[in-house]
Amino acid sequence: MPIHISRLTIHFQNYFSARHKADKFYGMKTVEVRTLIDAPAERCFDLARSADFHVKSTKSTSEKIVGGVATGLMKLSDVIEFEASHFGITQRLSARIVAFDRPAHVRDSQVRGVFQHFDHDHFFESVPGGTLMRDIFRFRCPLGLIGKLADPIVARHLRLFLQARGLELKRAAETEEWRAYV
Repeated sequence: MPIHISRLTIHFQNYFSARHKADKFYGMKTVEVRTLIDAPAERCFDLARSADFHVKSTKSTSEKIVGGVATGLMKLSDVIEFEASHFGITQRLSARIVAFDRPAHVRDSQVRGVFQHFDHDHFFESVPGGTLMRDIFRFRCPLGLIGKLADPIVARHLRLFLQARGLELKRAAETEEWRAYV
């Protein structure tokens, strides 16, 4: 169901039927990226939760860890703080692992940062030919109406960011590089 703001239409995608109504009510935007990886789900899951691999896979935003878990594999309740450049602005963001079901699902949620709220779900499903990784990023920009107007720009940026990170994870998982991080 679209929400009309002046001449701008924001479409909310229904990935979780129960959450869809709450997301719509609270103004959440959803970005989903799917990556097919020729590797076992356990390997993909562990790469996705590796602090060291995260830094390597986000070179385009100059991400670095400035607090929390600095190395190794993250687990439930771990907090990590990043500093990165998005839209030419250096930003800090803290996230906590709030759901953990190896090797199927891990969720990190913002503790502090530029978003009013975000949840980033990583799903791993064994399929013929390997693993289907789904990154689902639900967010709400700050600043009310101004934030709503920025949603499409932020969503596009996040989609490109998640696609690039997914391709890095695919490359590492499908070669021997994964051994350096897991």
